[in-house]
Amino acid sequence: MPIKDIVKVLDKGEPILVFDDAQREGETDIFFSARHVTPASVRLLRKQGGGMVFLASDYAASEKLGLPFTQDLYSSITPDSGEFDLLKGMLSHSLPYDKRSSFSLFINHKDTFTGITDNDRSLTAKSFAELMQESSYTSSTDCKVKMAQNFRIPGHVPICIADRKLLQGRQGHTELIIALMSFLNLTPVALGCEMLSDDGNALSPEEAQIWAQEQGYLFLEGRQIVEGCQ
Repeated sequence: MPIKDIVKVLDKGEPILVFDDAQREGETDIFFSARHVTPASVRLLRKQGGGMVFLASDYAASEKLGLPFTQDLYSSITPDSGEFDLLKGMLSHSLPYDKRSSFSLFINHKDTFTGITDNDRSLTAKSFAELMQESSYTSSTDCKVKMAQNFRIPGHVPICIADRKLLQGRQGHTELIIALMSFLNLTPVALGCEMLSDDGNALSPEEAQIWAQEQGYLFLEGRQIVEGCQ
C-alpha cells in the first residue's frame, strides 16, 4: 500500500496490524492513531486484541513531557529505602525477548471515573495524543505542567516509550509503529493491543493476516516497516 494511503487509513481512525518478528515476541498488535481514537476503537482492541491496551509514544516528545521509564523509577527507589527491598530482587530478572522494558507511567485523564471503560480510556488516549502534538511547539516546562494538570497516576492506560535511537536501538512494536508514524509525518503516538488466540497464546501471524484481510485492514510485518522507513 502506498504511504499516502496508510496516512489516510490512520487519519480515518481505522486500525492497522503490525507483526514484529518470529525471533522476537512473535506477536501481532493492532494499532490506531491515538489522535483519532474513539470508544469504539478501544472496544475493538479489547475484543479483537485481548492483550493490554497501551499507548506507544515517541522518545523525544515523552522526554519533553518528563515521562520516566518505570524501570528507572523503581531503580531510583531501591537504594534509599529498605521498605522496598522487594523491588531490587524483582528488577534483577532479565526479559526473555529484549534488553529492557519500554513501560513508563500508567495514566488516567483527570476527567475519567474509574479510567477503565471504553469511554474513559478513549478520552485518556486522545487527550495524551493532543498533548504530544502540542509538545512540538510548546516549552518543556509548559508540557510538564499540562501533563500534571490533565492526567493522574496510577491509571489504566500504560505508556510505552520508544527507544531513543528508535529502530536502530530496538525493534519492538512500540518502535515499529512510532517509526512508521514519524515517517508519515503523523503525531507519533498510537493506541495498540496485542492479539491473543482462544488457546491463550499469541495469535499466529497467519491467523492475524487472515483476519486482517477479512476485515479489510492493513497487515504489516516489522521488516517492511524497517525497510520502508530507512
